[in-house]
Amino acid sequence: MTNTLQRPKSRTSARPSPRPATLSPEARAALAWAHTARFLVTSSELHQLPTTRLPEVAFVGRSNAGKSTAINTLAQHRRLAFASKTPGRTQHINLFEVGPKDAPDQLWADLPGYGYAAVERAAKHRWQQVMADYLVRRTTLTGVVLMVDSRLGLTDLDKQLLNFIGQRVSGGVVKLLVLLTKSDKLNRRDADKALADAQAVLGELSTEAADIGVTLFSALKNLGVADVAQTLQGWAQKPDDEQPGDFPEPEPQPEDDPA
Repeated sequence: MTNTLQRPKSRTSARPSPRPATLSPEARAALAWAHTARFLVTSSELHQLPTTRLPEVAFVGRSNAGKSTAINTLAQHRRLAFASKTPGRTQHINLFEVGPKDAPDQLWADLPGYGYAAVERAAKHRWQQVMADYLVRRTTLTGVVLMVDSRLGLTDLDKQLLNFIGQRVSGGVVKLLVLLTKSDKLNRRDADKALADAQAVLGELSTEAADIGVTLFSALKNLGVADVAQTLQGWAQKPDDEQPGDFPEPEPQPEDDPA
């Protein structure tokens, strides 16, 4: 994935990825690496998360965008990431280790979904602050995977989240990958349009330093799974030395912001 946002030819239509027998050795290795994902800890408060030096990738998105399904598909574990039957009810940050058990090389952070109107205002406000603190203060955060329902495209709430992390993304501190989920439900023309629309929005964050990508994704049809695994494995590098306070304090968020 690069900051050019050019559309890879293999991702212009909602068709399944090649069968495992036709995957490249690099893709098979990346999938095997992703399959090592395992639960580490869950917390409702940022300060309760473990302090590590491992690069961390946050999975974010609106409720019902397919976030938990994407994580479970990458890990090949049906119940690794819990998906509440009631949207907006999952209110914890769940961390997963990836890589060898004795020497993991990346953490995945499953953040609560946002945008579900039925969530109580008090809980919504609390999670706004938790997510804001996490996305700005978590110094080991090196990548964000934003799940977007391909049928809806980037919503106002998604764009607000992009604006919130925009400084870190444009500065090359945090990499960004947007997954257009449930793309098996689109025909080729709609899939092409979904990609083009997302690229237009992400282009506003693009700089020489930025590492931004977007791809069609379908857990049901296995579309894009190997590509995403390769991208995440490529992100599994030690983060640069960062000190608390390198980034601005989270600003108070309006009530409609992600939470």
